[in-house]
Amino acid sequence: MSDSYRHTVIRALLLPTLVAGALSCGLPTYLPNLPRVVGGEDVSLQYSSKGQWRHTCGGSLTGQNWVLTAAHYISSSRTYSVLLGQHCLATHEPGSLAVKVSKLVVQEDWNSNQLSKGNDIALLKLANPIALTDKIQLSCLPPAHGAILPNNYICYVTGWGRLQSNGALPDILQQGELLAVDSAACSQPGWWGRTVKTNMICAGGDGVISSCSGDSGGPLNCQAANGQGQVHGVVSFGSSLGCNDYHKPPSVFTRVSSYVDQINSDPP
Repeated sequence: MSDSYRHTVIRALLLPTLVAGALSCGLPTYLPNLPRVVGGEDVSLQYSSKGQWRHTCGGSLTGQNWVLTAAHYISSSRTYSVLLGQHCLATHEPGSLAVKVSKLVVQEDWNSNQLSKGNDIALLKLANPIALTDKIQLSCLPPAHGAILPNNYICYVTGWGRLQSNGALPDILQQGELLAVDSAACSQPGWWGRTVKTNMICAGGDGVISSCSGDSGGPLNCQAANGQGQVHGVVSFGSSLGCNDYHKPPSVFTRVSSYVDQINSDPP
């Protein structure tokens, strides 16, 4: 994420229920000083390397044994685990939980050599269904198909990605406000042009808050009229100019509403 939002970052774990222990999705357990936290379980997807677990990208808990993430960070040669209910990756926190991944389900039309075609979305099946608590809750999905965000709609990107291009990975979960960018603006020649497809969402750009390396797979949360946070996007890709360049185009997210039916089908 960009340095430009150091004063707007909310360093808080996203907890999605108004009452501790309640099992509804998408509503925060508590609100910080700025009333703009949206709910959802942001998880750290980690891989095993030399006997240690290392953060590689983010994800969202969409079922008691399913995590939604980006396809481009998934490799069949790696062993994965997800860390849930965690705010700081450097310390063990009471109530957090690490669960191994038993199956990788990558969207069938995904092509790692053609990122610009979209379909950058995957589901990870957990080895065991997890019990929901006040710290570990489900993320809400948007309505299928027709959920199109209007221009400048306020959303929030969260993750443990870099704070600037080639910068260090933070231990603390970061959150920043992003404004949705409609297709007409995002596809203008000076930005993404024909690269943007209908199965994508654009948000941010021009030196404001952006996603960065390590944020991939994490959620773009947007608040519905009833106050419920919904995962409208999955962090997919950004500009080669860097995370904090003032002339960069918006970040691009996989549009979750295009895949809700497949996500809810609960593959075996």
